[in-house]
Amino acid sequence: MADKDQADVSGQQSNPLSRKLNKILETRLENDKDLLEALKAMSSFFMENNLRSRRNLRSDIEKRSLAINEEFLSAFQAVKEQLDSVYGDVKAMSDCCQDMTNRLKAAKAQTNHLISQTTKLHAESQKLHMKQEVASSFLEKFQLKVDEIKVLRGHRDGSLHEDFFKALKRVKQIHSDCKVLLRTNQQTAGLEIMESMALQLESAYERLYRWTQKALQDRPVLFKYSMDEYGTARRSAVVRGFIDALTRGGPGGTPRPIELHSHDPLRYTGDMLAWVHQATASEKEYLQTLLRLCQASSASVEDNLGHITEGICRPFKVRVEQVLVSEQEAVTLYKLDNLLKFYHNTISQIVAADSAVLITITEVQDLSHRMFFNSLTCHANRLLDKVDLPPADLGPTSSLTQTLQLLRDVLACHDASVVPVDDKKQDYKQILSCVIDPLLQMCSMSASRLNTVDMAAYMINCIYLIHSTLALYQFTDTRLEMLQAQTEAHVDTLVSEQAAYVLNRVGLTYVYSCIQQYTDSQGPLSQMQGMDTISVKSAMNKFDSYLASPDSLALPQCGLLLGTLLRETVKRRSVELICQAYQQMYAAITDPKQEYKDPQSTVPRTPEQVLKLLS
Repeated sequence: MADKDQADVSGQQSNPLSRKLNKILETRLENDKDLLEALKAMSSFFMENNLRSRRNLRSDIEKRSLAINEEFLSAFQAVKEQLDSVYGDVKAMSDCCQDMTNRLKAAKAQTNHLISQTTKLHAESQKLHMKQEVASSFLEKFQLKVDEIKVLRGHRDGSLHEDFFKALKRVKQIHSDCKVLLRTNQQTAGLEIMESMALQLESAYERLYRWTQKALQDRPVLFKYSMDEYGTARRSAVVRGFIDALTRGGPGGTPRPIELHSHDPLRYTGDMLAWVHQATASEKEYLQTLLRLCQASSASVEDNLGHITEGICRPFKVRVEQVLVSEQEAVTLYKLDNLLKFYHNTISQIVAADSAVLITITEVQDLSHRMFFNSLTCHANRLLDKVDLPPADLGPTSSLTQTLQLLRDVLACHDASVVPVDDKKQDYKQILSCVIDPLLQMCSMSASRLNTVDMAAYMINCIYLIHSTLALYQFTDTRLEMLQAQTEAHVDTLVSEQAAYVLNRVGLTYVYSCIQQYTDSQGPLSQMQGMDTISVKSAMNKFDSYLASPDSLALPQCGLLLGTLLRETVKRRSVELICQAYQQMYAAITDPKQEYKDPQSTVPRTPEQVLKLLS
C-alpha cells in the first residue's frame, strides 16, 4: 500500500501540468504586485469569464497592446517632429558658432602680435611709471630745488638770502645721506652727488666768507673779536690734532701714532717736528687765505699764528726733553741737535722770531747742544782718567780707535745736515777742540814711559791716524797744520835716532863727534886719540858693509810706522843725514891739514857714491 502511494506521488511530480498547478496553488497572490496589477488591468476589458472570452483573451490582449502602441507611436511622432525642428535649430546654431569660432581664430591669429606688443607696452608703462616715482623721490631727496640753488648763489651785491642757512643745511643733509648710497650698488651716483654737494658747500662757504669779510670790514673791534675767536678755536683744534697724531695716528690708523716710535729718538723727534712744521705752515696759509681781502697787517697774521701754535709747545717740549735726557750716545745727540737746528731755520721762515713755538724749539735745541758737548766732554774725561798703555806694535790704542770712530760718526752726520755753513764751521771748531786736544793729551800720557824712539814712533802713528780722519772733512785745515807740525817734530826725532843708530853701529859716532867739535887749535885730527888712520879705516870698513846692506841697520820702530809715506820719509831723511855726516867726515879726512896718510884708502868712497848706494 505504501509502495502504491509513493508511486502516485512520484507520478504527480513528473507530470508538468501537475507541477504548474502546484506552483500556482502555492503562489501567494497578495505578495506578487505585478500579478495583481496585471489582473487589475485585465479586469477592465475582461468582462465575462466564458469559454469565448478565455479563448480570445490573448487576441484581445494583443489588440489592446497594439492599440496602445499605436497611440504611443502617434504621440511620439509629434515629439519627433518637434525634436527634428529643435535639432535643425541647434544644428544651425552649431554651424553659426563654428563659423564664429573659425572667424575668431583667424582674427586672433591676426591680432596675436598686436596683443603681445600691447601687453608688453603696458608692462613697460607700469615699470616706467614706477621708475618715474622712484626717480622723483630720489631727486627730491638727493637734489636741490631751483629755489634752493638760487638762495645759495645769493645776490649780485653779495648779500645773502634769509633762507641761505636752510639751504646750506639741506646741502649738508644731502651730502650726509649720500653715505647710504655708498653702501649700495649706487656708489657711482653717490660719489657724483657727494662731489656736487661738496662743490655747492665750498661755493656757499666762499659766499658766506665774503659776506662775513664785507660785514666785518668796517667794524675793527668786532673783527678783532672774530679773529680772537678764530685763533682760540684753531688753537684747540691744533692741540687736539697734535695729541691725536701722537696717540691715535691718522684716519684709519694711517699714519701710525708717533709715540709708537718713541724707542727711536731720531724718528720720534723728527716726526713731531715734521708735524709741527706742517701744522704751522697750514695755519699760516689758512690765515692768509682768510684775510686776503681784509686790511690786516702781516703783524696781525703773525700774532694770530703765534697764538694758534702756542698750545703745542708744552707737550712738544716735554717729550723732546725726555728724549734728550735719556739719550747717552753722542752721535744720536748730535743728530738730534742738527735736526732741531734744521727745523728751527725752516720754521723761522714761517713764524715770527718771538713766537712761542720758535722759542720752544730754540730752548730744546740749546739743551741738545749742551747735552751733546757734555757727552763728548765725559768721553774725553774717561780717556784721561784711564790711559791705555801703547801696544807692542806701537800702533794706536783701542781708546784712540774708538774715539776716532766716534768723531767720524759725528762729523759724517754733520756733513749730512743742512744747517747753515757758519753754524757748521762753529760746530766743527768746538767738536775738534772737545775731542782732539784730550786725544793728543791722552797719547802723550800714554807714551810718557817709552824711550825716545818708541815714543816718536808711537806718537807718529797716533797723530797719523788722527790726521787721516780729519783730512776727510772740511773746516779742519788749522787742525791738520797743527798735527802736521807735531808729526814733523816726531819724524825729526826718529830720523836723528836712526842716523845716530847707524853711525853708532858702524863705529863712526866718535869720529863724527870729534870732527864736529874740532878746532884748529887742537892740531891735526890724525894726532887725536881714536882718530888715527887705523881706527878711522876700521870704522869706514864697517860703514862700507852697511852700504852693502842698508836695511840691516834700520830701527825696528821705523818699520812699525802706519803710513807708507812716513816710512819712506824717515828712511830718506835719515839717509840724507847720514850722507851729510859722511860728507863732513870725508872732507875732514881728505883735508891735507889733518895729515892723514893715503886718505883715499881710508875713505875709499866719495859722498856722491855713498848717496847713490843709499838712495
